Amino acid sequence: MYTINFCTPARRWTAAAAACALVAGPVVLTGAGAAYATEDHGSASAAVLRTGLDVSLLNKTVQVPLTVSLNEVQAPRSARETALTATLDGVNRGKPFSVLRAEVADAAATVEGDRAEASTTLADARLHVPGLPLLSVVEIEAVSSKAVCEAGKTPHASVTLPAAVTVLGKRVSLSAGGPTHIEVPGVGSVRLDLSKTETTSSTAVATALKLEVSVNPAKLNVAEVEGSLTLAESRCETPAAAAAEEPEAAAPEAPDAPDAPEKAEPAVEPQGARAETNLAETGGDSATPYVAAGAVALLAAGGGAVLLSRRGRRN
Repeated sequence: MYTINFCTPARRWTAAAAACALVAGPVVLTGAGAAYATEDHGSASAAVLRTGLDVSLLNKTVQVPLTVSLNEVQAPRSARETALTATLDGVNRGKPFSVLRAEVADAAATVEGDRAEASTTLADARLHVPGLPLLSVVEIEAVSSKAVCEAGKTPHASVTLPAAVTVLGKRVSLSAGGPTHIEVPGVGSVRLDLSKTETTSSTAVATALKLEVSVNPAKLNVAEVEGSLTLAESRCETPAAAAAEEPEAAAPEAPDAPDAPEKAEPAVEPQGARAETNLAETGGDSATPYVAAGAVALLAAGGGAVLLSRRGRRN
């Protein structure tokens, strides 16, 4: 009874501990899995045009920012607008003015599984800044950019450019040797940075054209325009590789507490067997009782013979 009462609480405690370990295990894995999913899902974005210009007005000593974009999207989206207009207080008498017009202006960004991709396409485009309604800052036949980030692979960025573009009315051949500078007397200057691509172990950026503009048109109440224009830009960040599902490791079973040694109870034996065991312990065997009985009989007979002989002598 003692051994049973001792083992039962120990076994119940061990089973409860193992059950607690099994319940707690999946909770920890779920928490880690949730943190891992929210931080490493990847990204992709694309923009056909992005402007960052400061416009100085003739009749005021202030600068008006012009920050507009065309087809700027983040995954999972796409856009195909081909024209962008803007309005600025004090410019063109409050009427909208054209910033960009194109036959094709597409931007797309997607993230699916372990792949993120962004791309842009721009064709037959004319880009204007405030104060130059008739003269394009740049005219371009076709440009495109693409950025691909895939888990387990090196990110890739690429740009496609035409052989030449028109800047401030001048035909300019494009080369990969460095930035191109264009000066137009009485109008201003433009610097073109061509085909800029950047990649890291997990990101990629592709920019077809970046223009640094400084013009002084003196028209439409615009004294000066300075800033940057970015054409056909694509970006991506590599999603985390989908982890292969692994079977959850079961908590190791705790060994049962060792049972206490049970008390040995004397075996029930036949009465004769117990007698034999006792006799064996004193050195006797099964014939000992008979020998003892014969010895007693001989002793009694001897005693009787001695008594009879003594009586005969007295007589």
